[in-house]
Amino acid sequence: MAIQSVRAQINGQWYTLNYNAVNGKYEASITAPGQTSYNLPGGYYNVTVEATNTAGTTGTADASTLDGLKLYVHETVAPVITILSPSSGAHVANAQQPVVFTVTDETGGSGVDLDSVVVELDGVQASSSEITHSTITNGYSFTYTPAQAMGDGPHTVTVNASDNDGNAAAEKSTTFTVDTVPPALNITAPTEGEIFATSTVAYAGTTNDATSSPVTIAVTLNGEPQTAPTVSGGAFSGSFTGLSDGAYTAVFKATDAAGKSSSVTRHFTVDTSVPQIISASITPNPVDAGQTMLISVEVS
Repeated sequence: MAIQSVRAQINGQWYTLNYNAVNGKYEASITAPGQTSYNLPGGYYNVTVEATNTAGTTGTADASTLDGLKLYVHETVAPVITILSPSSGAHVANAQQPVVFTVTDETGGSGVDLDSVVVELDGVQASSSEITHSTITNGYSFTYTPAQAMGDGPHTVTVNASDNDGNAAAEKSTTFTVDTVPPALNITAPTEGEIFATSTVAYAGTTNDATSSPVTIAVTLNGEPQTAPTVSGGAFSGSFTGLSDGAYTAVFKATDAAGKSSSVTRHFTVDTSVPQIISASITPNPVDAGQTMLISVEVS
C-alpha cells in the first residue's frame, strides 16, 4: 500500500508533512512553540506523528516510542537582575552591609537557575552560605551578607545569573562606601562656660571625615534647631543673635554621609547688664598724709 498522508502534532496543533523525493522522507517547516519546554514533563514537547496509507490504515508514533520526537524548545529572553540596595554611590555605616537584589525571568520562561547566581565582592566570589533567597513572582529575591567585616572605603558587589535555558542576564553591580568612623568635630568658639556681654554670640569650629565627606553640621540652642552653617574646607561658623540674659546650652552635631555622627556641647551665659554704683564713702576723710583710709562702694 502507498502512503496517502503524513502529519505531525506539536503542542496540540496538526501539521501536514509533504513527501521529499530527494531523500524519501516526509517533511515540513514548522514554527517552534513560543514557550520553552523546560517546564513540561520531561522538559520537552511530545510530538505525535501519524501516517495513513491508501487503505486508510493509520500508524502513529510519539516521544514514548521514538526519542527523535522529543522536541526541546529554549527561550531566548535573558533574566533580569535588579539591585535594590545599597544603591551605587551610597555610604553605609555597617561593615557587613547586606546587598539585596532580585533575579526574574519572563512569564512562562524556563525560570532562574539558582546554581547560576554568582555574587562577587571586590572581584572575589562570595560563598553560597552568605546568600539567602526567597521566591517572588517569576524569580527570586536574594540577600548577600558578607561573613567578614569590610574595611572602611569603597566596595563593589557584582551579580551574575542565568535562566534554566542558559540565557545569561546582563551583569549588574553596585559600588558603595563603608564608613564606620564618626567625623571629627572641634568647636573653637564659644569656650565652655564663657560669659558674654552682648546679645550676639559667635560660634566656630572644624570638622572632617576621611571616608564620607562632605559632613553636615546641625546646631541647637536650648533644644531649638538653628540655621545650619555651611561647611567649607572643613571649617564652619555662625552666630546666635537676639539673646536675652541667661544661661544657654548649644549642641553641635556633625554627621557624615554614612550617618555616623559626633557632637559637642557648649554652655555659656549672656549678661548684658551694666553695674550701677549706688553709694561710696572714704573713711576717714579727710585723712592724714601717709595714713590708711578705707574706701567703701555699694554696687548693684
